[in-house]
Amino acid sequence: MSGQTQDRYTLIGGNASPYSLKMRSHMHYRRLPFNWILRTTENDHLLEGLRPVLVPVLQLPEDGSLHLDSTRLIYMLEERHPDGRSVIPDHPAHAFLAHLVEDLADEWVTKMMFHYRWTYDADIHYASRWIADDRSPGDTEEEREKFAAFFADRQIGRMPLVGCTPENAPVIEAGFHHILALLHADVGQYKYLFGTRPSIAEFGLYGQLRTLSIDPTPMSIMRKEAQRAESWLRQLDDASGIEGDWYAVGDLPPMTKGLITYSAEVYLPFLAANAAAIGRDEETFSVELDGRTYSQGVFRYQVKCLGELKARYKALPEEAKDIVGDLIGEAGIKILS
Repeated sequence: MSGQTQDRYTLIGGNASPYSLKMRSHMHYRRLPFNWILRTTENDHLLEGLRPVLVPVLQLPEDGSLHLDSTRLIYMLEERHPDGRSVIPDHPAHAFLAHLVEDLADEWVTKMMFHYRWTYDADIHYASRWIADDRSPGDTEEEREKFAAFFADRQIGRMPLVGCTPENAPVIEAGFHHILALLHADVGQYKYLFGTRPSIAEFGLYGQLRTLSIDPTPMSIMRKEAQRAESWLRQLDDASGIEGDWYAVGDLPPMTKGLITYSAEVYLPFLAANAAAIGRDEETFSVELDGRTYSQGVFRYQVKCLGELKARYKALPEEAKDIVGDLIGEAGIKILS
């Protein structure tokens, strides 16, 4: 990539992409030097040969190699820069729980983002044109409108695949309101979920919730119910000036415990039901979540997510397993064991 200095990363992504926002805010906090490149039709050649072509993409400074998957990228950067500003809590139990909340954000809160963005007319209109403007800034108005319509139709067509159906809307929207309430109640008293510094969990949540704070319908909900949480998200965009420590075991804020409980009662059962259906070679599954029926087609990638959580739980020392178990309950332990 010509013109880039050799000691800086390059992050290629989209402003409307929650995973791009996640990585960008994470790299700000880590104080890792990087150049941000907004992916457009004019620079698609930078990703030539990459499969699948998903954003964000991180290019390493030493060899120009391209890397995907925001979670994997965060752990890769932990290994490459081990000497400071880690986003993984020191205690193994808290490290596991932070990973669980980050996984919740990536795989479940993203349903909230997708649902609001492609269900309501105001959001469809705004997001499709925002994405069109970023993707092809030099297009004529006619070309912009044509791409916006194409992209909206494509995304709306994918909604059943990710479980964003009218039947599932009550589960998804109730979860959004619940998470907002948890954060709004505590972000003024406690700085972050696992310490006075952000963890991997914050950045996972940030990507999804920051996007939700921009799209019209969820933005109006957030500003009505949880403006303090919205302010917290804005401040997390660049936390490079934050210094802090991790909380001691037993000192987690109510909002953190609430997110862990929600993960155990909603997200883990969802993962387990999906994996069980795939194990039975079924195409769809239904599961009771938060007192409501949730149904969707099976999703094989999320079997990998559950497997990763199980492996991390299995590797914990017994003392750490006890701490995790106290927070996720017997049902959560059963899923992970």
